[in-house]
Amino acid sequence: MKFTRREFVELSGACLVALSGRKVLAVFTGAKESEAASTGEATSTKKRLGMLIDTKKCLRAQNCTKCIEACDQAHNIPVFQNPAHQIKWIWEEPFDDLFSPAETQYLEKDRKDVLTPVLCNQCDEPPCVRVCPTGATWKREADGIVMMDWHRCIGCRYCMAACPYGSRSFNWVDPRTGLKTLNPDFPTRTQGVVEKCTFCAERLDKGQLPACVEACPEKAMVFGDLNDPQSEIRQLLASSYALRRRPELGTGPNVYYLI
Repeated sequence: MKFTRREFVELSGACLVALSGRKVLAVFTGAKESEAASTGEATSTKKRLGMLIDTKKCLRAQNCTKCIEACDQAHNIPVFQNPAHQIKWIWEEPFDDLFSPAETQYLEKDRKDVLTPVLCNQCDEPPCVRVCPTGATWKREADGIVMMDWHRCIGCRYCMAACPYGSRSFNWVDPRTGLKTLNPDFPTRTQGVVEKCTFCAERLDKGQLPACVEACPEKAMVFGDLNDPQSEIRQLLASSYALRRRPELGTGPNVYYLI
C-alpha cells in the first residue's frame, strides 16, 4: 500500500496523539496508585499481611516472654551467652526506644519504659530486598511477606546494613551448637547466613496463626489482612490510634503498635 505525503503526515500525527494520550493516562494512573498507597487504600485484591501489638494488653503481663519462647521453639533459634552472637526473630526493647520522642513525649513514664515485642516489620518497600545480590531475600507476591532463602544467602550482610529496624541477625557461629531442643519440622541454619522473622510463613501455609500470636496469653498480638476492611486488624486500626516504627523512611512497615 502506498501513501501520499499528505496521508503519511496525517497518519503520523494521529499516532503521536495516541501515544501522548497513553503517556498522560499513565501519569494519572500512576498518581492515583501513589495516592492510594499513601493513604493505605488497597490497590489490588492481593493480601497484605500485618500485625498489631496492643501495648496496653502487653503491659498487663509484665515479664511475659511467651511470644518469644514460642517463636524460638518453632524456628530452632539458638541461645548463646555472648550477646554478639544473639539471634533475634522476636525480641524486646523499651517502648520509648522504638519511636520518635515527638510521638511519645506525653506518655506516662511507666508506658515508656515497658519492654515491648519487636520483630521484622514486613515492609511494603523492603530495602533489604533491593540490596540482596543473590535473591536470598524476597517479597512474596501473594501476601507481602519478606522471606529468606538460607541456601542462597552468601553472608554479605548488605540486607542487615539496609534494614533500618535492626530486624536481621547473622550467624557468626554454628547455630546448631546453641540449640537446647530441636523442632524437626523446621530447618536449622548454618554458620555465615542471615535470618529473621517470616511471620511464620510455614504455619500460615497450613492455615495456622503465627506462633507468637497463638502463644500470647493476653491476646495482645493481632494478625490479619490489612487489605481486608472486615478483618480484625483493620477494625482495630480504624477505631484506635496506632504507631509504626519510622514510617517516614518510606519503607511501609506492616507492624502496628496500639497505644
